[in-house]
Amino acid sequence: MSVGLTITQAAAAPKLFQLKRDYGEEVVVKLLVVILRAFVDSVRVAEKPDAADILELADTLAQTYTHDSIKDIILALKEARTNGTKFFNALDPAKVYEIIRDYFDRKARTLENQHLDRKAQAISQEAVTLHQLQQAAPTLVQNVVLMIPDSHPNAQHLRDKLTLIRQKLRRGLLSQEQAEQQRHEVQQAIQRHPRSDWQPSEAAQQQIARRHQQATRRFAEKHGIEPEYLGA
Repeated sequence: MSVGLTITQAAAAPKLFQLKRDYGEEVVVKLLVVILRAFVDSVRVAEKPDAADILELADTLAQTYTHDSIKDIILALKEARTNGTKFFNALDPAKVYEIIRDYFDRKARTLENQHLDRKAQAISQEAVTLHQLQQAAPTLVQNVVLMIPDSHPNAQHLRDKLTLIRQKLRRGLLSQEQAEQQRHEVQQAIQRHPRSDWQPSEAAQQQIARRHQQATRRFAEKHGIEPEYLGA
């Protein structure tokens, strides 16, 4: 269980109170006894805790660290054994409590630092995303605004003008401000404000009527039809 074990993995493992709920307190204490026994046997010292001490240690740990995991205890003992802890030829219950306490102090600092790192990364990522949106937003808005409908009478001319502006800007023939101004002019040209209530003046109406009559007479003469039949 200790191979490759990290503080993050230990913190994510089921807690002692959960194991007590699922398997019973006696099973949890027995598991701690096995873990402590293995640790005591691995330490080469003359004086070691006896069976009664180990049982008391297991019971105390089960009652004290209810919201920490079995893997936390395993990792604490593993680090004490592998990090060169000096036992001065004796290992007593007080030393085991000290090892566990020091581990949880390190765990608290590690988890806090990880939280601060994630928070800093999240803030940094939000800043990057915001910057990207700020950079992209004007272009996106401009592209939407400059969408020229095919029904526009000058659609092709306006598209050609936009292409020319883009090419001049790329070649340095226009400044950014000049390009924006010309795009704004294209945008204004795209906007059409039809008036459904618009009517030609009386003179214009008479001219339109005469033009229609002349076209009708020419059509009648071409096909040998009396103009009166066509209303001309």
